[in-house]
Amino acid sequence: MLRASIREISTALKEGQVSPTELCQKCLSLIKATRFLNAYITVAEETALKQAEASEKRHKQGQTLGLLDGIPVAVKDNFSTAGIETTCASLMLKGYVPPFNATVVQKMLDQGAVLLGKTNLDEFAMGSGSTDGAFGPVRNPWSYSRQSRGKCTQNPKAQNEDTSWFVTGGSSGGSAAAVSSFTCFAALGSDTGGSTRNPASLCGVVGLKPTYGLVSRHGLIPLVNSMDVPGILTRCVDDAATILGVLGGHDPKDSTTVQDPFQPFQLPSLTKLKNLRIGIPKEYNIPGLSRETLTVWSKAADLFEKAGASVVDVSLPHTGYSIVCYHVLCAAEVASNMARFDGLEYGHRSSADKSTEALYAATRREGFNDVVRGRILSGNYFLLKQNYEKYFLKAQKVRRLIATDFAKLFSSGVDILLTPTTLSHAVPYIEFIKEDNRTRSTQDDIFTQAANMAGLPAVSVPSALSEEGLPIGLQFIGPAFHELQLLTVAKWFENQVQFPAIQLERIMDHLDTVSHQEQSTFSS
Repeated sequence: MLRASIREISTALKEGQVSPTELCQKCLSLIKATRFLNAYITVAEETALKQAEASEKRHKQGQTLGLLDGIPVAVKDNFSTAGIETTCASLMLKGYVPPFNATVVQKMLDQGAVLLGKTNLDEFAMGSGSTDGAFGPVRNPWSYSRQSRGKCTQNPKAQNEDTSWFVTGGSSGGSAAAVSSFTCFAALGSDTGGSTRNPASLCGVVGLKPTYGLVSRHGLIPLVNSMDVPGILTRCVDDAATILGVLGGHDPKDSTTVQDPFQPFQLPSLTKLKNLRIGIPKEYNIPGLSRETLTVWSKAADLFEKAGASVVDVSLPHTGYSIVCYHVLCAAEVASNMARFDGLEYGHRSSADKSTEALYAATRREGFNDVVRGRILSGNYFLLKQNYEKYFLKAQKVRRLIATDFAKLFSSGVDILLTPTTLSHAVPYIEFIKEDNRTRSTQDDIFTQAANMAGLPAVSVPSALSEEGLPIGLQFIGPAFHELQLLTVAKWFENQVQFPAIQLERIMDHLDTVSHQEQSTFSS
């Protein structure tokens, strides 16, 4: 039942094959069984069960609110949730309970979705491994799968000593792990430079970054306002389209959202690809790209060609500058956005009281980790009067050139770009932390951040298992507001590759020993 698609489980709920309360309890039990993954910061058990009970009444009366009614979902912990702690995985916001819901959260609740809890991330979404949050790193469920050659221990007593597990990617690693381990049917992430697509690739799930402006950012605690987009993590492309249909459209509370009405869509099944033109950017074949990922990428291109699509080599000439440009702009906007956390209005407040300046300094030193403080310092340096033109303005000009590269390609007849999502499959945690956050982010965002700077839609689709039994994802990038075409092509590819479902039998079997009547307690 937990492996079903959103449409399948929605039908099962309507036909009475399972009740919303039973489904919610099953998910909560699985969250408890997989606590060692550290996918959730907060589990809203009481709230979720109340929402499930309300959904059950609506189903019995035949008055469901929508396709998501009764379906358990999770939300990354940088989206505001009324009455539920929202921390951004930072001590700065520990204990902060927002008085309102982010628009995307409210839209899902309006459809009757059951909110299970808030998922783990890198502090303030700054990172690519979900290893730098205040509440500990997230473990990749594939570390414990039957397919993985790593064979991490599933003995709960030995899990603290086990260091051979793999990272999830980030910064939406908690959401990716939650979907991958079947604890929810969909989860919200955020995507500023690849934070939804990167963990989707490493955890073997679908990760969609919509066009900038298609989905409201209201209530998403900002990292980089000009690039942040709410992301969608699901187990199949159809489910991502379903969630996008709920979330898309204009929001009066976010002036950057598109004014045109957004129509939800169901993905058609592609049968003929002869009119499809797939572009393979030569600049994405770079040193550091693993042999296995390159092979999967090449095979995917061959797959499209054999099916009748036109596959052409293309060039995005300014790609080499994009990661540096991205980090300059990212740091500058981070410095501006983090200024609001001063210890006066909300969040952590230091006990230092010698002066206002001392209070500011102590609050930010105690509340932020080294990664966040480092980015603030970098951003303020780029924004200094003597540096502004040399760094920030120049990066803005390069960003325009990068966006123009994409626009020229799509106007030349290319429909979709096919690229790797990440350089390789997931790496062990002990290897990942040998390099600092900035170095890792530079490596892991290399294929994804350009789509954010150009504001384009992109989706990562699980494509194959590596020799170690770990997922490898590929990325499809489309023209702005062409999500229907992008996801239709992604769905065709998904159907062709038939990516294997993760085998977590020993964990799933454990559920049978957990009573549905058990009153489990979750602490944040």
